Amino acid sequence: MPKRVDHRERRDLIAGALMRVAAEHGLEAVSLRHVAAEAGVTSGMVQHYFRSKDEMMVFALSVVREHGAARVAAAVAALGDDPSPRTLLRTMLAELLPLDPARSADGRVALAFLAYTAVRPTVAAALHQDTAAMLAFVADQIRSAQVTGAADRRVEPEPAAAGLLAAMEGLGVYVLGGHYSAQTALTALDAQLDLIFGPAG
Repeated sequence: MPKRVDHRERRDLIAGALMRVAAEHGLEAVSLRHVAAEAGVTSGMVQHYFRSKDEMMVFALSVVREHGAARVAAAVAALGDDPSPRTLLRTMLAELLPLDPARSADGRVALAFLAYTAVRPTVAAALHQDTAAMLAFVADQIRSAQVTGAADRRVEPEPAAAGLLAAMEGLGVYVLGGHYSAQTALTALDAQLDLIFGPAG
């Protein structure tokens, strides 16, 4: 009787190998051969799941997004039923910063993916929908705070949201490069939130 193949298990095995190679050596070092060697399988098996390097890159980013979404969901759930927009955004953005080994590994993959897609617009398209959704969510939180009086500053929600997300991404790059400590990054994030919502408290 032929052995039953667990495709999900194999895909997860290959995904784990892909993430390790990408986190340790950068996405440019990723190849079907390298991933196969890390996973302990044949190159042909890897090609069964990913027809090209671009497909592997998009999948790597999807894994990073899943990790981030799970961490954010857990942190937000711990806030209770009705956190303020500022508290909600601060919690979410802090969870996306590379402030521990697991988040740093994901952050290195995400950063390498951005560099990889800079000259590959078709691959970059995988990011556009997520970026637009995140931007809209942050802008809605800023708008809600203004309507309810939870923000004592009047800013345009969309540009403020774009700036806040850009600040978070930039802080992540500096943390990954060892230029900023975790505390410096969090202090800078709070300063950006102060510019939008007014001083905390």
